[in-house]
Amino acid sequence: MTHSVILTYGTFDLFHVGHLRLLRRLAALGDRLIVACSTDEFNLGKGKMTAIPYDNRVEILEGCRYVDQVIPEENWEQKRDDVQKYSVDLFAMGDDWKGKFDFLGDLCDVLYLPRTENISTTELKELIQTMRGPAA
Repeated sequence: MTHSVILTYGTFDLFHVGHLRLLRRLAALGDRLIVACSTDEFNLGKGKMTAIPYDNRVEILEGCRYVDQVIPEENWEQKRDDVQKYSVDLFAMGDDWKGKFDFLGDLCDVLYLPRTENISTTELKELIQTMRGPAA
């Protein structure tokens, strides 16, 4: 089944092959892919700090051929409004979020895709920290 508009959310920090593969899989499911990228302020509110500033992460996403539009993710509550505003018919996330967005099922289809094995932003950050050694 081909969808018209697909929407996904994420931080997309330290853009890696897992991000690329997710976006490629999502784009193949429909006509238009919108990515909501978490702002630095939203991440700080979640207790997360990004390595790459928001504007740079947006620029990377906009440069990806699979992405048609990038919007800011500024809070948890905006998802229902975004689905309606952008006429989304498929909301998709990684399967580590399974069940968390089922409440959108009255507005659109909801899909949870498996993550790419052996790669994650968290693991990359840990590896970088290990390579740097203990803080002075």
